[in-house]
Amino acid sequence: MKKIKVLIIGSAPDSVKARDWSDPPFDHIVAINNAWRIRSDWSNCIFPEDFPVEKQPKANQSQHLNSAKDYVKAQNYFGGFVYAGGTMAFTAGYWALYKFKPNLIGYIGCDMIYNGSNTHFYGKGTADPLRDDKTLKNLKAKSTRLEAMALQQGCSIVNFSLLPSSNLVFPRLKIADLYQNNKPPCRRIRHDKIQMALDIESDLGYFVDDGKYWKEMNLFDSNEIEKLDNIWLSTVVSEKISTS
Repeated sequence: MKKIKVLIIGSAPDSVKARDWSDPPFDHIVAINNAWRIRSDWSNCIFPEDFPVEKQPKANQSQHLNSAKDYVKAQNYFGGFVYAGGTMAFTAGYWALYKFKPNLIGYIGCDMIYNGSNTHFYGKGTADPLRDDKTLKNLKAKSTRLEAMALQQGCSIVNFSLLPSSNLVFPRLKIADLYQNNKPPCRRIRHDKIQMALDIESDLGYFVDDGKYWKEMNLFDSNEIEKLDNIWLSTVVSEKISTS
């Protein structure tokens, strides 16, 4: 069976590095919001419902525009926005996991670190993941949850970023390693911790079927979400496990 590789491009300043990648070894290139401007060979552009029409790209026959009607179902399959984190870096990851069932997801430009005056590749932008939102208090926990879900499905997630810090916990990988077909770093998951977290999610019942969780925000206890985040942080072991 063919191994599927997906690239997800965000809008951080270093996302432009992806412009230099000649014939990159991905089956699908998913651009978040404005990131379609980085490469012309994107296969999917994913954005929220409030993304302005004038900023949306014109898709050719091999390209697709994906919004809430596509990703809410995928996000709900993996537990919903409250537990996953309500920002597009995570939403795109869960959607790609659901849609393509890949073996590898690679991120570039999604570190969610906002320093200096040019926060995005196009200049000053909104730091959406840093907004006051109960689902986004611990971005590292949310990225750990995504990685744990992916690993359970047989999919590795890596970060191609060269930045010194990131709110993504995924192991770093150089794009050159992927060209050489080198395997991503092995990661071990704690199935007991994952089940514990999922059981708590089920008991809390913080699920909003239409995805518009912000309309129900008063129903969610920040302390309970914090406890849950701490459990998710323990679900993926950061050490590299030898496959020899």
